[in-house]
Amino acid sequence: MKKLILGIESSCDETAAAVVADGKDILSNIIASQIDIHSYYGGVVPEIASRKHTEAIYTVTEKALKEANVSLSGLSAIAVTAGPGLVGALLVGVSFAKSLAYAAGLPLVPVHHIEGHIAANYLAHKELKPPFICLVASGGHSHIVYADDYLNFEILGRTRDDAAGEAYDKIARVLGLGYPGGPKIDKLSKEGNGKAVKFPRVRFDDCFDFSFSGVKTAVMNYVHNMEQKGEKICRADIAASFQEAVIDILIGNTIAAAKQKNVNTVCLAGGVASNTRLREKMTKEAEKKGFKLYYPEPVLCTDNAAMIACAGYYEFLSGKKAELTLNALPSVKLGQKL
Repeated sequence: MKKLILGIESSCDETAAAVVADGKDILSNIIASQIDIHSYYGGVVPEIASRKHTEAIYTVTEKALKEANVSLSGLSAIAVTAGPGLVGALLVGVSFAKSLAYAAGLPLVPVHHIEGHIAANYLAHKELKPPFICLVASGGHSHIVYADDYLNFEILGRTRDDAAGEAYDKIARVLGLGYPGGPKIDKLSKEGNGKAVKFPRVRFDDCFDFSFSGVKTAVMNYVHNMEQKGEKICRADIAASFQEAVIDILIGNTIAAAKQKNVNTVCLAGGVASNTRLREKMTKEAEKKGFKLYYPEPVLCTDNAAMIACAGYYEFLSGKKAELTLNALPSVKLGQKL
């Protein structure tokens, strides 16, 4: 008998619910985005995000169950993002999931958000199995993770300041592109020359950590200096050059980590994994090094509940479940107890 997991995700500005069968087959994946609202403010406003989650979560969950043609009684468990994320946003999803679990008498499975992003690759590539190296890059996270099995994760590298997606958003603002910055810079970069400006690439000799504050500051100073001199600014060249700097570091550290762990499988995850230039360059590098490369389709790269249901499935199989006292954990690290 198939195990059906209802996933609920509300860590930032997407309210999402999904039903996944046996950790592989997506029966439904409903997402209510708030991008149009937050783009007006140039970024996510936590209080507004929380309110919109409250308004949308019942309808989104109802649609997910209806599309999957399943009732609460037909579910095996309810998985929910417990952290990390915006505390108010997380609380909406956690509270709703707890109420459903209590009403239906179902196990409640807490899921780490980054673990969910990694699991999205299992949905897109059913043949994929650990071990592998996964680059998780988004607006809030930049990690290189070694997945030893479905539940064991070792962080080999992480950002020391800005996440990659965060840097994209800030540079998009400097260039007047608006929010969200990632897709806009990706699109504009196609019109520019990535070698036009040599922006710095920060590397550490003893680890695979990232630092994107330097390249962010370099781009900002470059733009401001051009403006003060009254010189013409080619936004496409700046966007492309900035993107090349970020992607070079993401790829270089990921490949180096794979070599250190002696694995030949590399995965991408998170919103930045949707970036067309990252996919293109990583594909070429993987072919050159003889690595297998996997990444989900864009809808599974950004925040969604199918990935939470998938990760929750493996946690459920291990016997993990939470009490109804479960709270939101906005700063929880990967590997910490939920």
